[in-house]
Amino acid sequence: MKRLSGTASLGLGVALAVVLALSAWLASSVGRDLAQAQQQRDALLLTQALAAALADTDADDTARRLAQFRAAQPALESVRVVAGRELVASSDPQDGAPRGLQREEKPLFDLASELRSAEETHRQDGRVTKKTLRVETARDGRITVSVPLRSGDQVTGMVQAQLRAAATGADGATRGMGTGTGTALALLAAALIVGAFLRVDAAGRRFDLGRALAAVLLLGAAGFFQHSQLQALAERHAADLQHTARLQAGVAATHAAVTGSAAAAQAATSAWDTDAYGRPLGLLAGDGRLLPKADAALASHERFLSRSFWALDALGLLLLAFFLQGWAARTVRALRDNATAYAYITPAMLGMLVLVFFPFFYGIALAFTDTTLFNEQLPFRERWIGLQNFFAILGDFDVVRHTAEGTVVNYSNFYWTLMTTVIWTITNVTVGVTFGFLLALALNTEGFKGKTIYRVLLILPWAIPNYITALVWRGMFHPQFGVINQFLQMFGLEPVRWFDGVVSAFMTGLITNGWLSFPFMMVVILGALQSIPKDMYEAAEVEGASRWQQFRSITLPLLRPTLVPAVVLSVVWTFNMFNIIFLVSGGEPGGANEILITKAYKIAFEQYQYAYAAAYSTVIFVILLVYGYFQTRLTRATESY
Repeated sequence: MKRLSGTASLGLGVALAVVLALSAWLASSVGRDLAQAQQQRDALLLTQALAAALADTDADDTARRLAQFRAAQPALESVRVVAGRELVASSDPQDGAPRGLQREEKPLFDLASELRSAEETHRQDGRVTKKTLRVETARDGRITVSVPLRSGDQVTGMVQAQLRAAATGADGATRGMGTGTGTALALLAAALIVGAFLRVDAAGRRFDLGRALAAVLLLGAAGFFQHSQLQALAERHAADLQHTARLQAGVAATHAAVTGSAAAAQAATSAWDTDAYGRPLGLLAGDGRLLPKADAALASHERFLSRSFWALDALGLLLLAFFLQGWAARTVRALRDNATAYAYITPAMLGMLVLVFFPFFYGIALAFTDTTLFNEQLPFRERWIGLQNFFAILGDFDVVRHTAEGTVVNYSNFYWTLMTTVIWTITNVTVGVTFGFLLALALNTEGFKGKTIYRVLLILPWAIPNYITALVWRGMFHPQFGVINQFLQMFGLEPVRWFDGVVSAFMTGLITNGWLSFPFMMVVILGALQSIPKDMYEAAEVEGASRWQQFRSITLPLLRPTLVPAVVLSVVWTFNMFNIIFLVSGGEPGGANEILITKAYKIAFEQYQYAYAAAYSTVIFVILLVYGYFQTRLTRATESY
């Protein structure tokens, strides 16, 4: 029996190298993100302390306090203080402050106005909805922070500071999360040496002792390395926290020296350690002591890393099995024997990967996050919420609401939209198939004069772009100037406000889409009818079969392999017919005639809830996938007769 030791060593080496490399990259990425967040947090803390020291001061006092604060905190590279249209103070003597803002300094005025507007909105609404602070990190590592300048309860201006990144954290941007290269190489070398002595059964491909030892060695080495990465991450984060604690204590002392008040240092929670919305984090006391919640950010990242490491270990086991079970050898042989064929299909596969598969799987992954317009810049792992979007969509059964005014239908509910979509699909496919079938039968009649001309005319609605047709029909349904209402008034009838009623607005979409859909079904059915041998009808006539019997026993069975796939395709098209709903009725009135695809669009690009819209789209995909599978299975659409 042939036993392979080289294959075991190669498979173990490749699998372990991939797991270690991905683990190191992932841990390094998390470490860099934590370090950057800590740097921005430190910069924000320092700038808010400066703004607190400059509050309720005149121009001379502001300049004096600014100079004292910068002397005590060298991390402040440059500072500008803006109030209204005035540059009140600046750390750069060449600015000539105090003076009026110049034309090229309009962005400073606009930013100060934006921060003041956000504060006023919070005060009026009684809740926090907008960012009142701005933190930006440049490519060279410098951090620019803009915070409101207050006088009492009012925002009178803005303090903008630029800080050197190297001084905003424990070693700042000059230190990232280490990859543990030496440890990884040592583990990889040891695994290769041990793998060379493994004996794997190559004939039976059974799970034998050699495979078991290779799997244990892979998991052991990967687990050791990943544990070391988690430990290093925790140590570095602890050092960052200590640095921030020392910064808070130093800044509190500076603030007390500049203002003559030690109230900030005596506070139970630092008022300067906040998020971008100005909400205190509650992680530091005023004197710099770390509070119990200080490790919350690290715990979240450690949970993400631990789960990711388990996934990487599973990937490593799959790669190991790929080699040990002989699949790698067979793949290499197939690539070598069919190199020309693979060379031809590679460009198409790469195009599909970039243009189809990547957007598709990214959209599915996005559905498991809470991504919106306001947090899309955050790392993917910080937006991960699991199945919550799907629970929110599928678990909301509030279709009908009972209020003091009466019973009200919740048109934004998923199940109402799903019901509307199903009714829309069934009615449209029925209209398209019925008219297409009747016209195909008419055009297939022998001796029908003008058949060619009618065929061209009937295909025209399909040839015109559907968005142009949709806009034309919308104009025809216009309550005042539309040709349909003008026609009704010619016969003394009242004009119809088509888009004000649920049923009438639905009919506008049904008529428009019916006009667009029947040519496709007509062409498909006509082609199938012309492929049926005429001698079958002649034989049936000889046997005395009526026209109806011929239609039921010959035409319908022979049309089935063509008609059923066409109906399935029509269902998918109609289920996702975005243009007609969006351009004709717009889902009116009040969203009652939205279908799932237009609802997903509006959630994404009008409400800016990208992840919720992605979950909506994923549900649509699953519904159509299940429908297509069972439709083809039950109707045996792909079988010939």
